[in-house]
Amino acid sequence: MIKLLSSAIKVKDIRNKILFTLGVLIVFRLGTHLTVPGINAKAVSNISDSGIFGLLNTFGGGALSQYSIFAMGVSPYITSSIVVQLLQMDIVPKFVEWSKQGEVGRKKLNQVTRYLTIIMAFVQSIGISYGFNALSGFGLVKNPGTMTYLSIALMLTAGTMLVMWMGEQITVKGFGNGVSMIIFSGIVARVPDGIMSYYNTQIKNAGSELWKAILFTVALVVAILAVVLLVVFFETAKRKIKIQYSKRATGSDQSSFLPLKVNSAGVIPVIFASSFIVTPQTIMGFFAKTHADDQWYIIMNNIFNYQKPAGAVLYTLLIVLFTFFYAFIQVNPEKVSENLQKQGGYIPSVRPGKGTEDYISGVLMRLSTVGAVYLGLIAILPIIAQNLWNLPQSIGLGGTSLLIVVGVALESTRQLEGQMIKRNYLGFIQ
Repeated sequence: MIKLLSSAIKVKDIRNKILFTLGVLIVFRLGTHLTVPGINAKAVSNISDSGIFGLLNTFGGGALSQYSIFAMGVSPYITSSIVVQLLQMDIVPKFVEWSKQGEVGRKKLNQVTRYLTIIMAFVQSIGISYGFNALSGFGLVKNPGTMTYLSIALMLTAGTMLVMWMGEQITVKGFGNGVSMIIFSGIVARVPDGIMSYYNTQIKNAGSELWKAILFTVALVVAILAVVLLVVFFETAKRKIKIQYSKRATGSDQSSFLPLKVNSAGVIPVIFASSFIVTPQTIMGFFAKTHADDQWYIIMNNIFNYQKPAGAVLYTLLIVLFTFFYAFIQVNPEKVSENLQKQGGYIPSVRPGKGTEDYISGVLMRLSTVGAVYLGLIAILPIIAQNLWNLPQSIGLGGTSLLIVVGVALESTRQLEGQMIKRNYLGFIQ
């Protein structure tokens, strides 16, 4: 990795992309420290770093703990993307039509996603401001009132749209997927705080049982390294399906492979599930002041809080469902079968057309089953460990954060390798 990076920096165009990405991420990090006017940022310390607060704060790189203009991060955009993709599954005919129009249709769907992001960001901004003001002991918003909440919501919505625009700029002009890189930078920025929190709660006050705390820390580090290796293994694992091409298509019999990843969906299901569980909690924020002690509110809060048993189960199920959903979006068996027919390719012992589509769907279903179980376990085990050993709240999101960080790092490395190989080919041709 170090050798690859050092080689890439020597190439001007790749170096410019990396520097552009770093510049945008620095701007994002600076923005996380600009507190929204009318907010008492010190009151945020009264809110428990769990549930929706911990989720948004981790993905926003600590922006919510400062209640900055970027406090919402890209969460509304991700939620909007989920909704638009779900509506393309024979729910809204116009969206289905656009999804088949190639680049033109994709631009229309992206425009709808942006408009929906504005609505989602505005609603979520009001919800978290109203709800967190109640949780902080009514000290978060300095002058609570309709106009105050609306102005705060407008600023947070503008911050979200700016973050979304920065992510798009990274995707087009920089390096890697913009939204993923922003989430990646936010999680990495929270690592020092997580280490200090662990030190203060587990080691600093250990006293005579310091040796036990040190042994536990060593075991925890080993477990984290083992999980990282497991994540790398599953993220790079592939099933190669042999493809044979006829003489008529190539002039001679040739064969190649169709690689299907065990986890074709990548880290997207984890991000989707996290954002999906945030939305109900945002809506519940409107009722926190008047219904916090009601039975229905307590039940709903347990269901949509990933640190509660019911919430953890729902969170895991969402990850599993989104794994299957996004895997079939990433690898569309119908389009793969159609493209093979056009290119004169076929899978040995499998009939072209519908037979090939069914075969690829079956393989993808089995692979996604393994991938879904793997993603679910990685996400849920840290939450269980946190509750068993009374670890800091940030540990509960450790599995989710680790999946995103490792997944984005691997994807970025693959993209960097691809650009280097492409450059070498171009140099050879010239």
